[in-house]
Amino acid sequence: MRAIQITRLAGPDDSLSLAELHEPQASHPMTPGSGVVIDVHAAGVSFPEVLQTRGDYQLRPDLPFVPGSEVGGVVREVRGRADVRPGDRVAAFCMLGAWAQVAVAPAHLTFRIPDEWDFAQGAALVLNYHTAHFALLTRGRLAAGETVLVHGAAGGVGTATVQMAKAHGARVIAIVSSEEKERVARLAGADEVVRSDGPWKDQATDLGGADVVIDPVGGDRFTDSLRSLREGGRLVVVGFTARSIPEVRVNRLLLTNTEVVGAGWGAAALGRPERVIRTGEQLRPLIDAGRLRPIVGPRFPLERAADALRLMDGRGATGKVVLEVA
Repeated sequence: MRAIQITRLAGPDDSLSLAELHEPQASHPMTPGSGVVIDVHAAGVSFPEVLQTRGDYQLRPDLPFVPGSEVGGVVREVRGRADVRPGDRVAAFCMLGAWAQVAVAPAHLTFRIPDEWDFAQGAALVLNYHTAHFALLTRGRLAAGETVLVHGAAGGVGTATVQMAKAHGARVIAIVSSEEKERVARLAGADEVVRSDGPWKDQATDLGGADVVIDPVGGDRFTDSLRSLREGGRLVVVGFTARSIPEVRVNRLLLTNTEVVGAGWGAAALGRPERVIRTGEQLRPLIDAGRLRPIVGPRFPLERAADALRLMDGRGATGKVVLEVA
């Protein structure tokens, strides 16, 4: 099968190679003896893959390895118990190995997708929407009628978060960096859009501030995110695409009765199949009602995976970036 491998840790430009490899076994390392073999049609591209090309991500497999965690495709084979069967159109999270023509995922991380979705939308489902659900509802304790401020609102996680917040009765202020990203954030359902290259904190405050801030960016936005919170608000840390990890002056939390909480979906969910299954069950009616529908951005053929990573590295992505494999 054709696959992309990371062969050295030299950044997005010089780490990838297109290779012919043996197809994987019908068993996943997370669930030995069981797994779902998927003929991959589309694979998701996310910021962790950028970090993996530099050796900066917490998951550091031995070189060479096939990166990619998200796929949309068709089930070829099922080993062990699963709620899917051969021929089903699915979205799946496989940890590694997605950037290939064939991938294997754990059964509990494999979900049927609606007939009207294309496979790229399937590749955008699990990581983005499960993260958004975990960040907003589990860690952010979002309640209907509250206001959510979303940084990076035009990206894969960002658009999923906007849709998730709207589906649960929230008002959304989206923070974006360009006119095109503003268009995408509004397409996702944002009520208000504020440009990050201006006085966004003052504008967000003028709009009433936020009960919950979802921050996958970090860096120098962090302090102003705290300042944009209403009393009792929660700032949820999802990631650090700005590559700078901020520090908290905890006296500000005391003075305003606010919180900073982390939302690491992988750490919380990947070893707990029952949690993943329960989240999937909670998302299903929202998907069926059309409230959650992944927004796909740039699509690249498999052999142009480096171009996709460069786009992510430059923070130029809108929607979910995907590799079209089949």
